Amino acid sequence: MKENHLSADTAKGQGRSRRKKKRFRAELLFLVPSITGVAVFYFIPFCDVLLRSFRPEFGEGFAGLGNYRAVIENKAFRIAVQNTLKFVAVYIPVLLAFSLLLAVLLGFLGGKQGIYKKVFLLPMAIPVASLVLIWKVFFDRYGLVNRILAVFGVAGPDYFHTGLAFLVLGITYLWRNFGYDLLLWKTGIDAIDEELYQAAALDGAGVFRQFRYITLPQLKDMGFVIVVISVINSFKVFREAYLIGGDYPNQSIYMLQHLFNNWFVRLELGKLTAAAVMLALVVFLFIAAVERMLVPKEI
Repeated sequence: MKENHLSADTAKGQGRSRRKKKRFRAELLFLVPSITGVAVFYFIPFCDVLLRSFRPEFGEGFAGLGNYRAVIENKAFRIAVQNTLKFVAVYIPVLLAFSLLLAVLLGFLGGKQGIYKKVFLLPMAIPVASLVLIWKVFFDRYGLVNRILAVFGVAGPDYFHTGLAFLVLGITYLWRNFGYDLLLWKTGIDAIDEELYQAAALDGAGVFRQFRYITLPQLKDMGFVIVVISVINSFKVFREAYLIGGDYPNQSIYMLQHLFNNWFVRLELGKLTAAAVMLALVVFLFIAAVERMLVPKEI
């Protein structure tokens, strides 16, 4: 009898193993197109960039760390890094906090949420060129804002060619991206079990305590995704900055993307590839640090 039970258990185990292998092959088959695309369009080109960063700009050979040294010693690179870090440090927290606050407030609107979601997502549907044109109508030297100030006898500044360009660019970034982040936050909030809030309310917890001890901890996984997407989108702000100020805008909005674009135009590929590798490494370390802080480890 024991031998029969053992053989039956062994057969069941082998059956489960075969089903797992079959399922794994099926899942892998669906992933092959995506993996192939990533390898062909991202991984292989990045490997080429990595190799080129150790070569001289013209000719063959091995340049060692010469390209990296030239990048670090470049004054324009230091300015671009400073402005990019400042932009991320200032506007990413504002975007995350503002979009999370609106997502929480939407929960109190009930059936009217859908209308507001569409309104908040509207800026993403506007082409970048049209969006910049709208901001120029407001913030140009002779734009609407300065005309309103002139009514009260105040001479408005030239927003696009002074340090205020950093503020205008930040407002553009926030206005364009907060709707998308809001939708992600709202998705995470809707996934939280309502019974947790009901139990907390029975224990006497108010709205703020429920938000602190239930909502925020439950949103860590979603928070990681939103932080990564927001940082990636912050690097795309080059389009707006370029349309506002061109190749060489006001120094306050001279970002890494401007520098990379200018190096590419001048075919300074050694510095361009070295800087790209350094940027990729920094972004990777940043994402790893955020993941370690927000995503709980499985025990």
